[in-house]
Amino acid sequence: MALKGSEAARLERSIGCVKYTIFSLNAILWIFGAAMFGVSVWMRADPGFQEWVEFLEIDEFYIGLYILIVASIIVMVVAFFGCAAALMENINALYIHIGLQMLGFCLGLAGTAVLLDFSTYDSDIQPLIRRSMTTLIINSQYEKPGMILRMIQEGIGCCGSDGPMDYLNLYKPLPSECRDSVTGNAFFHGCVDELSWFLEGRSGWLAGISLALCLLHVIQAVLSLILIQARQKEDEAAIFKR
Repeated sequence: MALKGSEAARLERSIGCVKYTIFSLNAILWIFGAAMFGVSVWMRADPGFQEWVEFLEIDEFYIGLYILIVASIIVMVVAFFGCAAALMENINALYIHIGLQMLGFCLGLAGTAVLLDFSTYDSDIQPLIRRSMTTLIINSQYEKPGMILRMIQEGIGCCGSDGPMDYLNLYKPLPSECRDSVTGNAFFHGCVDELSWFLEGRSGWLAGISLALCLLHVIQAVLSLILIQARQKEDEAAIFKR
């Protein structure tokens, strides 16, 4: 009997430890979810950045942001639900919690993949930028395309799509904004590479937060499953004792 009592006490301590670990991780999950929501909304609503996306016609960059915004909202809701499920030790609620964690994991992973696929070097965003830059160079004699082209090349410090040769290949004069104001030399890198690095720098932090959340989702699902098994053992022990 003493052995059984000791085992029951050990099981109860284990349940308490797992339960409050899930509760604490859900608090961290909510903080990360709020951070991802804030960064995603800021990147989508930033008027200066939004203007560049509009000029270059690369709205595909926003697809990953939209997925991550939805994922972050789900994460914050799941965090509250997870706290309640863990504290109540309700098995059905914990199973739902595991399912919601897997949903958050899938959305976070999908959003990160899409975001990086349209924001990194040598990704699907580069052909889109190249197409837009070539169109702007061809129509650079007109006021609006010329203004957009000047703003991009001066702001980023780049020249043409892939370099100064783009102007020569398209029989266009090399503009002054393609040259370094100090040395007078033409910028070596084209705007495709420079803009890709610029987008990569912006999306890198957001992708990092999202992947950290994905890891937390897996840990939470595993801990919830452990808590379910521990509660079932406790219930079985209680029935056997009767």
